[in-house]
Amino acid sequence: MKRREPTGPEDPMYGASSSSTSPHVGDSDCRAKKPKGNDHEVFLSFRGEDTRKGFTDHLYNSLASAGIYVFRDDNELRVGEKIGPELLCSITQSKISIPIISENYASSRWCLRELAQMLKCKRSSGQIVLPIFYKVKPCQLRRLTGSLGDAINAHIENLDETVVKEWEEALEEVSSLKGWVSDNVDNGCIILNQNFGHEGTLVKIVVRKVASELKRLFRLIVPNQLVGIDDRVEEVMSLIDPKSNDTRIVGIYGMGGIGKTTLAKVLYNKLSGDFECLSFVANIREISWRKGIESLQKQLIYDILRSPHDVSTVDEGIGVIKCRFTSKKVLILLDDVDDKTHLNALVGDGSWFKAGSIVIITTRNKSILDEAGVGYMYQLNELSLKQSLILFSRHAFRKDSPEIDYQVNSRDVVSTTGGLPLALEVIGSFLCGKTKKVWKDTSNKLKKVPEKKVQETLRISYEALDLEVQQIFLDIACVFIGSSKQNPTYMWDSCDFFPESGIEVLCVMSLIKIDKDGKLMMHDQLRDFGREIVRLENQKEPQGRSRLWIHEEAIDVLESNKGTSKIEALRLDKCGYRRSYTGELFRELTSLRFLQVNAANLVGDFLNLLPQLRWLQWEECPSDFAAANFHPKKLVVLDLSWSGISEDWGGWGPVKMATELKVLNLSNCRSLRRTPDLSTFKSLEILSFEGCWHLEEIHPSIGDIKTLVSLNVRCCKRLKELPAGVGRMEKLRELLLDHTDIQEIPISRGCLTKLETLSASSCRRLAQLLESVGSLVSLTLLDVSGTRIEELPKSIGSMKELRTLDASNCASLAHIPSSIGHLSSLQCLLLWGCPSLREIPDSIGNLTSLAELHLARTAIAELPESIGNLQKLRILDICRSRVTELPGAIGMLAELQELRASGCKNLKGLPSEIGELVSLNKLSLDKSGITGLPESISKLSCVQNLSVRYCQKLREISELPSGITALRITCLSTSLPHLSQLTLLKKLTLCDCPWLEYLPKLPVGLSMLSIARCGKLKAVTDLSNLKHLSELYLEECYELTEVTGLESLQSLYNLRVRECPNISGLDGVESCDSACST
Repeated sequence: MKRREPTGPEDPMYGASSSSTSPHVGDSDCRAKKPKGNDHEVFLSFRGEDTRKGFTDHLYNSLASAGIYVFRDDNELRVGEKIGPELLCSITQSKISIPIISENYASSRWCLRELAQMLKCKRSSGQIVLPIFYKVKPCQLRRLTGSLGDAINAHIENLDETVVKEWEEALEEVSSLKGWVSDNVDNGCIILNQNFGHEGTLVKIVVRKVASELKRLFRLIVPNQLVGIDDRVEEVMSLIDPKSNDTRIVGIYGMGGIGKTTLAKVLYNKLSGDFECLSFVANIREISWRKGIESLQKQLIYDILRSPHDVSTVDEGIGVIKCRFTSKKVLILLDDVDDKTHLNALVGDGSWFKAGSIVIITTRNKSILDEAGVGYMYQLNELSLKQSLILFSRHAFRKDSPEIDYQVNSRDVVSTTGGLPLALEVIGSFLCGKTKKVWKDTSNKLKKVPEKKVQETLRISYEALDLEVQQIFLDIACVFIGSSKQNPTYMWDSCDFFPESGIEVLCVMSLIKIDKDGKLMMHDQLRDFGREIVRLENQKEPQGRSRLWIHEEAIDVLESNKGTSKIEALRLDKCGYRRSYTGELFRELTSLRFLQVNAANLVGDFLNLLPQLRWLQWEECPSDFAAANFHPKKLVVLDLSWSGISEDWGGWGPVKMATELKVLNLSNCRSLRRTPDLSTFKSLEILSFEGCWHLEEIHPSIGDIKTLVSLNVRCCKRLKELPAGVGRMEKLRELLLDHTDIQEIPISRGCLTKLETLSASSCRRLAQLLESVGSLVSLTLLDVSGTRIEELPKSIGSMKELRTLDASNCASLAHIPSSIGHLSSLQCLLLWGCPSLREIPDSIGNLTSLAELHLARTAIAELPESIGNLQKLRILDICRSRVTELPGAIGMLAELQELRASGCKNLKGLPSEIGELVSLNKLSLDKSGITGLPESISKLSCVQNLSVRYCQKLREISELPSGITALRITCLSTSLPHLSQLTLLKKLTLCDCPWLEYLPKLPVGLSMLSIARCGKLKAVTDLSNLKHLSELYLEECYELTEVTGLESLQSLYNLRVRECPNISGLDGVESCDSACST
């Protein structure tokens, strides 16, 4: 998601920052589509009787008008006590949750359950929670006063104490999050002497913030191994001049493979925080050729306006952009422009946008920029010899310099690559581990290649590939970029291309990359090189080529009945809804092994046709099957996802003839209630029913599929049981049951011995794990979070390969067996959110591989001394547990990096051994019961982040670690420790220090200073030495009268002063950076 607007001057937000995560960036072609299924962006929780007719309706409609996908749960219409799977999915899959906490919010059990679930998602997956306190104060939630307290007391009389305790903790936790207090807007807030009022203003602020956070979740991915990038970024930034009020169009030009896209992405990420609207339009040359300029306009319009627009002509698209973008300050990246018409259709001369907008263009052709009158251009030159040698060495030797025996050879090779990053990477990878003879031969070949002819350089690596590996390379270049590597592997294996070794060779030689999600990726130069090889198979007649991926060429060949035996792959990715293709059109396609015909209809006689077909991608196929004699006997991959098929679909008979089928994807087939007999799929390995909401029964014959490796029934909300045969599958490696109604997992002893992943998260009816689970000797991940289990079975200790055990958010879990100490491979143990869990066994000290231990929000009061044996532990989280003290053995945790103890109200102090944690980086003690910090804390030289806010018993802080970069303090003392010696400190937050009257001298490197609710503070003086201060927040300091030194803060861009009524003025603020936003 790619939209953000800087906080507006009327933003009355307060409190601690919310957390977020950065999801993987998908294919740019797909981002303009509405999220499917439950993939909402925002979840609204509210008490209908308080706000439904007014504020909530206004907010919902405004968010929707901004193109933000909102799930609004009207809990007054709900029946029953439990959050159903659909609602749970909606909360879990939302990126942002907004609880609108009003006077009667706590009287609704539904509201409180939703709030608890939101906060669980915040802790487990980093979901952003932005509360609105509607005509209530956050302090009322912390103290549970007034109607909120009355409501909780009423629940106590009727419900389990543990459940109500969880709700009380949720209300307390949400009160400390950054959010909005409606009364602050109603009463006006002082920000640079401006006053604002009424709910309409608050709605606008919330919409801005939501759009901002959604944008912040989207970051363009750039390679890790960048050489020489910083200087280039600085040079382009001098052209862009982000402080300028002009609209800047900046063109980056240079030859292919030189790094234009990478540089532009780095710039985009650097600038994105300052813009209200953003768009990254990738692969313009490719997409305009394949889908037309109109598709690019649609994406740009969607990105900026956050709503889809149907554009039928280029002129119509220009009209929409010119008309609707004039009030938008935009950041747009247009990647790989190769025609002036692209610029004319997408950005014009820049006058279509609000002043301050920035457009970045990458192109191989400088003349395009000249013709378009682009005023700011940057030529991206080749890497220097020194930089080239570093990049080359990283791929040839896996370090920054060549081996001593290869220094001369390396310089010879590098001198022939022209300083092109792609060539250096590919050739370096090719030569890695090769003999000196191969090095010499390669150098001689490279010397014959004309300078900067990068594709000829790439040909050297391509020609070194075996024939089968070349076929895999060409398939990826033409069809499979962005696809999971798993499914194509089955096709290649069926064609005897030996894909396992082939993919490894392509990766080692840097001809492809596999991203963190297992998707096949390729540089555009390599893609173009591969497609050019195919084009040269027959330059004039597409039907004479092996692969047709351009829709217009593919559909012309098919509909004109010009197919030939040379065609191996045919991709029709925009057939048009229910377009029909007869069998006769496929008669000559005797070599076709890949066919994509989404939403089309296959009709007529297919007898003896498509004899080599291995892959059929037929998403949204019709519910009526009209192809006769369709017998794809060699089919190995069949994708029928998002189709209306049911158990009575006429195509099941023909499909069952595909006895070699390896992959059957029936995801999101919402009409499917029962599966047909599956016994004929004797070779099936991957079977997915994910998102088949109405699926109630899987045919018992699934147990006859002895080859099944992966079974996915996630979000099959009505599925209550699995056939017993599933528990006897000897080759199953992955079983995904999350968000189903399954009550028992069938596991037969001695079977499922190859199962590696068992995920049953949020299976609300699952109350126990059978002892037979211990027979899963290959299991590496066990996830039973959010279930009703009361204990883990003793047999769990037999899982010697288990690396992650997630039993978090299990409200009934009360016992962990001592056998858990036998899990010698366990790296991550998640038990947070288990309020019935009172102890962990002493045997936990035997988990020598454990790196993360999460015990937050449990009833655990004591940690065993054996915890000191966890020599690999990096994270220890006991937040909001009942721990009273930390054992002295904690000092033995030499690799501990994070200690989280916030909300431990029974924790009185830290042991002196805390100073022995030589690797500790982050220490969180907010809202704990500590009365002081031990002197040994000053020995923590690696600590950068220390937080001791809202510790009501903390009287004094005397010593602090010298390496701190972020410090958050609440203190009852009248003074603070010396801070000026903390030379690395960048962020300082002082809140709720009621007796603090004056600030100590501040460190000069400070970039953010936030002071809130310090009731006795008189002055913030002499800020003039804080040359790097960019953010200053002063809130609810009622006796504050003076702020001096603002005139020297040249880096300041965000200033907020709220509810500081005695400040007479802010002298010097007019001298601050022109970009200052408040």
